[in-house]
Amino acid sequence: MFVIVEIKGQQFKAEKDMYLYVQHIDDVKEGDKVEFDRVLLADVDGEVKVGAPLVEGAKVVCEVELPLVKGDKVIVFKKKRRKGYRRKNGHRQQFTKVVIKDIVA
Repeated sequence: MFVIVEIKGQQFKAEKDMYLYVQHIDDVKEGDKVEFDRVLLADVDGEVKVGAPLVEGAKVVCEVELPLVKGDKVIVFKKKRRKGYRRKNGHRQQFTKVVIKDIVA
């Protein structure tokens, strides 16, 4: 059994006891329960339900394992040749690690 769920504008394939790194969710603590109800597709024992646009009554229940996880550093380097212009900037995206506890389809 798996579902395709939309979380903060991104689509994830979710199965029970699976870890997901989603965009940072504000105001959650470790161990909190979070529900996502934007289920786009559900596969229950080989029977596929496709939402138009959402599957009615379907939701994914998750538990927050780590509320703040930083991703890899991305270096942004800008340069214009022969002009003496160089800029170096770095960025680390923030994520929340959740584990799928239950899928209601």
